[in-house]
Amino acid sequence: MKHNPSSRGAAPPFSRYAGRGRRQRGGAALARRLLVWAAAVLCASRPPQRGERVTSASLARLFGLAALWGGSFLFMRVAAPVLGAVPTAFFRVAFAALGLVAIVLAMRVPRDWRGLGRPALALGAINSGIPFLMYALAARVLPAGYSAILNATTPLMGVLIGAALFGERITTARIGGVLVGLAGVAVLMRAEPVAPNAATLLGMGACLVATFSYGLSTQLTRRWVSDRGGLDSRLAALGSQVGAVLTLLPAFAWQAVQAPALLPRLAAAGVSIWTAMLVLGLACTSLGYVIFFRLIADIGPLGALTVTFLVPAFGALWGWCFLGEPLTLAHLGGGGLIAAALWLVLRPAR
Repeated sequence: MKHNPSSRGAAPPFSRYAGRGRRQRGGAALARRLLVWAAAVLCASRPPQRGERVTSASLARLFGLAALWGGSFLFMRVAAPVLGAVPTAFFRVAFAALGLVAIVLAMRVPRDWRGLGRPALALGAINSGIPFLMYALAARVLPAGYSAILNATTPLMGVLIGAALFGERITTARIGGVLVGLAGVAVLMRAEPVAPNAATLLGMGACLVATFSYGLSTQLTRRWVSDRGGLDSRLAALGSQVGAVLTLLPAFAWQAVQAPALLPRLAAAGVSIWTAMLVLGLACTSLGYVIFFRLIADIGPLGALTVTFLVPAFGALWGWCFLGEPLTLAHLGGGGLIAAALWLVLRPAR
């Protein structure tokens, strides 16, 4: 029941901490301003500008995205063993698409696709459908932190794909940055030992297929979207997730027909499983891809991919905060190398 501030009678719970009506309205106005500011920093879209220096806003987006994607591996590790790989990937993109529809409607984003709707749908298969399925498969056999660490090979994939397929020039500083970043990841791997066997090797291979898809998709995003006039990052994210839904729907439908026990198993999954899926889809994917497409426009494909260097560090941080996992000297040393890699890759070319 809604509380009417002008009514008499007993005060509602916690009212003595809320202050009088004027302060409540002032607090609400402040909250709205903070939300608008956060949306402007994280989700604002404008045409890409070539050769732009990395700004504090871009760094804020980079770290915010790393925080979101660092948590995604934890949620997949919770959901995939219960739901299965294909349902986990499918419901992730389905929830993400619904969340992006809500974002576009709530923020009154003009639905001007500029003729780029089909490229956005095609990108969805490469940047979401395939990698999400691969990571869901890996989550059944690999610890969450290990998948996050393997995800950090994405910038190397981006450098190699850009040079081999698109003739991009590779600077010494960027190559050095990628190598230093991989060294940082190698140090972090010492804190996440995994016994090698057939299942874990297949899981690692699935992660590398995902990183190849990510590296390819960022290069194609620049050429199919940014270089053709650009697209609002919220629309680009929506188009990609709808494309991912269309990619994974046949696999999910086929599995539901072939395995009649699938739907009852999904219905029997606990509240914690579906809560993890909602957070994975709405926060880690809906908001995450809005930020990611904006980063591609701001700092280029390789700069945007450096977010994967930060993901393992945030994965370790979330594990320490919420799961009681220890932080070791390997995390500290690896984090320092990753910070140096970010500086080398993101610094302006001279």
